Amino acid sequence: MICSAVRVAAKGAGLAMAMLAFAATGAAARPPVGDLYRLSDAESRSISPENLTGEKGGGSRTPLDKGSAGVQATDLGLGWKVNPYIEIPPGGRTVLGEASGPGIINHIWMTIGGKGTYRSMILRIYWDGEATPSVETPVGDFFAAAFGKESTALIDSAVVAVNPESGLNSFWQMPFRRKFRIELENRSQHTNEVYYQIDYALQDVPPDAAYFHAQFRQVDRLKPKDVYVLLDGVKGRGHYVGTYLTHSAFSPGWWGEGEFKFYLDGDRDFPTINYTGEEDYFLGSYGYRHRGTGRLEETDYSTAYSGFHAHNKTDMATQYYMSGRERRIGEYRWHILDPIRFKSDLRVTVQALGWKSPLRYRPLDDGFSSVAFWYQAEPHAAFPKLPDDAALQFKPLVEPARPAFVAGGPLTIDSPIEAIMMSWEGREIVNRELPALATHPAYEQFKAMSLRDLQGVSEGAITDKALATIDAALKAATAKPH
Repeated sequence: MICSAVRVAAKGAGLAMAMLAFAATGAAARPPVGDLYRLSDAESRSISPENLTGEKGGGSRTPLDKGSAGVQATDLGLGWKVNPYIEIPPGGRTVLGEASGPGIINHIWMTIGGKGTYRSMILRIYWDGEATPSVETPVGDFFAAAFGKESTALIDSAVVAVNPESGLNSFWQMPFRRKFRIELENRSQHTNEVYYQIDYALQDVPPDAAYFHAQFRQVDRLKPKDVYVLLDGVKGRGHYVGTYLTHSAFSPGWWGEGEFKFYLDGDRDFPTINYTGEEDYFLGSYGYRHRGTGRLEETDYSTAYSGFHAHNKTDMATQYYMSGRERRIGEYRWHILDPIRFKSDLRVTVQALGWKSPLRYRPLDDGFSSVAFWYQAEPHAAFPKLPDDAALQFKPLVEPARPAFVAGGPLTIDSPIEAIMMSWEGREIVNRELPALATHPAYEQFKAMSLRDLQGVSEGAITDKALATIDAALKAATAKPH
C-alpha cells in the first residue's frame, strides 16, 4: 500500500567531494577528532548562571544572598553551587548571554524547569548587533523535541542530542564577528527555571564563514492539495543544513508520500532538488515499518543525520487504518555531508500526500510545524511573525471512542474481523455480503480491525447497507435465547 522508495546510490567520489565542500565552510565544520592534539590560539569561554558574562575567572562569584540556590549552599559558602539556574517570570524576556567577538559558539546545553511548556519558551539569537534575530523558534523545536518534557524522544545525532530526562544540546557551530546575543522569552503563565550553558571560543573567523539561522513555521491543518512551506523569502548566498518537522496525520493509512522540494536561485514552478517522499527525505523507507519484532509497526530511530519519533504509537494491524484519529510524528534530517547550496534565493516545501488505494495517491489535510536550519551571508530577510502562545501549543490529540470488545461476547461490526471469521455463523454472514474479504491480499494486515473501521478506508467497497445488514445478522445470530 506504500509506494516504493527511490534509492539514490552515493558514489564514492561524490561523497568525498561533499565532505571536502563541507570542510571548506571553515567555521561551520566540526573539527575532526584527529586534530584534537593541535595547539590553538583560541580562548575557551562559557556563559551560564554561574558566570553570567563569560569573563575569565568570572565563575562561582555569586554571593549567597543573590544566588538561586543560596539557601541550599548556606553550609558551604561562596563557590559551592550558589547560582545554578535563573528564573524567568511570566511574560519575561531575558538575555541568557552575550559576548564580543570574533568567535564561534560550539555548544549550547539547556533544560527547562517549572510548568511552562517547551512551546512557551522562545529562543532568539542575534549576530553582530542586528535588529532582527537570525534564530527565532520555540525551545523544544530548536532541539528537535517539540512534544515537550512529557514526551521527549532521545536523540543521538551529529549536531543535536537530547538526553534523559530533558537535557537539550546543540552542537551547531555558530560564528560571530563583533558580538552575539542570546535571549529567551517566557510566554507561559508560570515562572520557569532555566539551567543553561553556552560554550564558545574567542578566535579568528574565516572571511567566508556564514552566519547560522533557524526559523520556525507551523500550520494547524492544510487544505487538500496545498503544500506546506518550511522556508521562503531567503535572499543571499548560503547553504541549507537541516530540517526538523512535526507531522499531525488525520487521515487513515499511510501519510508520508509527499515530496520535499528545494527551489534554488530563481526556480519557479519546478525545483532543482526533489526528494521522492517524506520518509525517504528523512532517510527511512516503506513507512518506517520494521518486522524484526514480530509485529508490523512504525519504528523510532535516531542516527547521526536523521531520525523518526512517533509521539503516539500506532499498531499497524489494529489502528493504522482507523478513521477519526490523529497520529503525531517528529522527524529530523541534517545535511552535514550534503548541504544544499544556493547563490541568490531559497524556498523549501513538502506535500501532504498519502496512499488510499492501488494506483491512487490521497491528498491530505494534515498539520505541520518545522524548524529550518541554514547558513547564509548577512543581511537576512525578516522572519514571519511567530503565532501567539495559545496558537503555538499542540491541541488535544484526536482519539476516537472505542467500543469495548469482550472476548466470547456478542459479535458486532465493532468486533475484530478475525473474531467474526472464527465463528461459523459470523463467517457465513460476512461472506454473503463481502465475499472477497477473507481472500483479500491485505487480510493479515487488517484482520485485527473492526468492519466499522475498515469501511472508512475501503473506498466504498463496504457500503452502509452491507454494514447494517451484517450488524443486524450478527446480533440475531449471537443473541442469547429467551
